Amino acid sequence: MIPAAFEYFAPTSVDEAVALLRDHTDAKVLAGGQSLLPVLRLRLAAPESIVDIGKIDELRGIRDDGDALVVGAMTPHSTVQTDPLIAEHTRLISLAAASIADPQVRHRGTFGGSLAHADPAGDLPAVSVALDASFVIAGPGGRRTVGASDFFQGVFSTALGDDELLVEVRVPKYTGWGAHYEKFSRVAQGWPIVAVAAAVRLDGDSIAEARVGLSNMGSTPIRAIAVEDALIGRPATAEAVRAAAARAADGTSPVTDLNGDSEYRRHLASVLTRRAVLAAAGTG
Repeated sequence: MIPAAFEYFAPTSVDEAVALLRDHTDAKVLAGGQSLLPVLRLRLAAPESIVDIGKIDELRGIRDDGDALVVGAMTPHSTVQTDPLIAEHTRLISLAAASIADPQVRHRGTFGGSLAHADPAGDLPAVSVALDASFVIAGPGGRRTVGASDFFQGVFSTALGDDELLVEVRVPKYTGWGAHYEKFSRVAQGWPIVAVAAAVRLDGDSIAEARVGLSNMGSTPIRAIAVEDALIGRPATAEAVRAAAARAADGTSPVTDLNGDSEYRRHLASVLTRRAVLAAAGTG
C-alpha cells in the first residue's frame, strides 16, 4: 500500500531535528526505516510529519571514550557487527548485531533505531540491559543520560519524549570477557521466541562476573539477576551453569501467543541461558 500523505523534513543537525520534533507534535523519526516504513505502508500509523535524521553526520560512528565505547544512534548494524573496537571491548554486541534479520536489513537498520523501537523481541535491547549501557538523549532542554534499565518502559515504549532524539549509546568496556548470543526462532531471520545475551569474566576455572539479558520474556528486556548471582564464584561446568540457568525465568512475565505459551518460554529461557553461558565461558 501507499502511505498516507505526510510532511517531510530532513534536518542536518541534532538541534534542527529537536526543533522540528518540538514544533510538530505528531512527527515520527525516520532512521533506517526498517520498522517505520512497513507500518506506514500498511497505514497502521499515519503521522502528519516525518523527520528523517539520515543526513545528521554526527549521529554516525563508533569511538573509544576511555572506559566506554560510544555508538552513534544512526550507525548501521553492519558497521557495529564488523567494528574492531566493538569486537575487542563489547563482543556481545557484535554477536547480537550479526544475528539481526538479514544482510539487507543490517545495512539499512540502525543501532539507535532498533533500541528506540523497543520491541520486546528485539535483539539489541536485552544486550544493552545486560551490559548496563546508557542512552544519551537530546531535547529542547539540552541533553540527558538514561540507563538501559530505565530507558525501556513497556512494549514499544521508552523514556524518549515526543520532542526528544536518541543521540548515542554509551557501553562500558568488557575487554577480555567471553560472550555469546543465543536465540530460538521458528523461522530463519524471524523474531526470536526467546533470546539470551550472556557475558562472563573468568578467574581461573570459576566465573568471577556474569551479565545475562533476556529478550521476549516480558514487556521490556530483562536482566537475569538471579542467574548472575548464582553463577558468581561457581565453576564454569555444565552442572553448575545448569543449576544457575534454572533460575532464568525468575521475575519474568512471558506472554502466550501463536509461537508458544508462557511455560514454553520459561523452559526456553532456561535452556538458552545454559547454552549461552557455557559458550561464553568457552566450555559449551
